[in-house]
Amino acid sequence: MLQVGTSGWVYKHWMKRFYPDRLPSEQQLSFYAQHFSTVEVNFSFYRLPLRSTFATWHDQTPDDFLFAVKASRYLTHLKKLKDPQEPLARLIDAACGLQDKLAVILFQFPPNWKLDLDRLEAFLEVLQSYPNYRYTMEFRHPSWLIPSVYQHLERSQVALCLPISPIVPLDVRLTTDWTYLRFHRGKDKIVYDRSELVHWAKQIQLFLAHNIDVYAYFNNDAEGYAIQNAKELKELMEQSTICE
Repeated sequence: MLQVGTSGWVYKHWMKRFYPDRLPSEQQLSFYAQHFSTVEVNFSFYRLPLRSTFATWHDQTPDDFLFAVKASRYLTHLKKLKDPQEPLARLIDAACGLQDKLAVILFQFPPNWKLDLDRLEAFLEVLQSYPNYRYTMEFRHPSWLIPSVYQHLERSQVALCLPISPIVPLDVRLTTDWTYLRFHRGKDKIVYDRSELVHWAKQIQLFLAHNIDVYAYFNNDAEGYAIQNAKELKELMEQSTICE
């Protein structure tokens, strides 16, 4: 299974680049879902939507549409996973408004937070209380990219997020039978050029050939590049042979 989308769908500059003129805001998600099969909810990182809001998004999208939800920065950046029970319970309870369309919950950590294996292990134990969901972790300090962390993720069936950016550490490694790619920016500029997308399309083909589910989201949104690059990647993956 391959799911390609963007991180968020509500941006002012999308009104001229993507959405039809005068499209009401309450119809934007439905229009987006005509072009992509999934979206990453990034707004929840800053402020957790109500369960009723998630339920509305569920109703506005096709039956096979999927959501990834980014966990609150309160849990990942301010608390750094300390005492996670209450904020995690609030997150799960709200996101459950998506019902069966809730595909993945993303935990992204700050770039200045170094390895804390004890805290990670304790958090993974708490996650086991919610076994019906897929989880992924995006580490932004290189000290986390070590075998002992991977072993903990494997035991808990949590995916190592693959952040694709020249300024974020990356180890292309699987810790589950699915993977999660976040396209933040290209090598030389925010937009990804074709050669970069071809490279990752080939990598995604390898994942799929080994029965690895792939979620891929473009977060390089300046001037609407996320939409452009997500469409380009989808087109590449629809080709029978990917060429330079």
